[in-house]
Amino acid sequence: MSVRALTPRTLFAAFAVLLALAPLVLPEFTITLLNYIGLYALVALGLVLLTGVGGLTSFGQAAFVGLGAYTTAVLTSATGLPGWIAWLGSSAWLGLLAGLALTAVFALVLGSMTLKLSGHYLPLGTIAWGISLYFLFGNMQFLGGFTGLTGIPPITIFGRAIESGREIFYLVWLFLLAGIVTTHNLLDSREGRAIRALKGGMVMAES
Repeated sequence: MSVRALTPRTLFAAFAVLLALAPLVLPEFTITLLNYIGLYALVALGLVLLTGVGGLTSFGQAAFVGLGAYTTAVLTSATGLPGWIAWLGSSAWLGLLAGLALTAVFALVLGSMTLKLSGHYLPLGTIAWGISLYFLFGNMQFLGGFTGLTGIPPITIFGRAIESGREIFYLVWLFLLAGIVTTHNLLDSREGRAIRALKGGMVMAES
């Protein structure tokens, strides 16, 4: 294959094929490590979009990830929830959607206050939110404190429980690849050009 044939699309397809074969040949430890890499890369993808492309410094990314994760975990593992919300815990996928919705609401509220800051006050404000939510979650006993929640049921797909690391591997990397493709398409759109313009300053983006 010539160098000219190695287009980004070809490299992406080859990478996807290698990922599909990885659980078949790699040891359990390596699969577990790749699962963590995929999860952290999914979190970093949003940070790259915000800071690397948009030029907005944020140190509160982990707080929003934790908020979505705790929401899903509580809905799917807690008992005795009110009927109007208990139905969201019947499926991890419904809990995930609820977590995303709640995180979006908190992001809008916190963002409306934090983005009014400028200069070094903006990153300091995001650090404050990140630390505040970290200690808030850690001191709530019904959330398991700093050790986290236990007894969370496994994710099911078409009635099949996804429990082993090799099965979770495909789920994690499928979401990561979908996130990469979505981010790439977003940056090629009109909204993506607006995000790129933020790096040049608010005045340039507004004009």
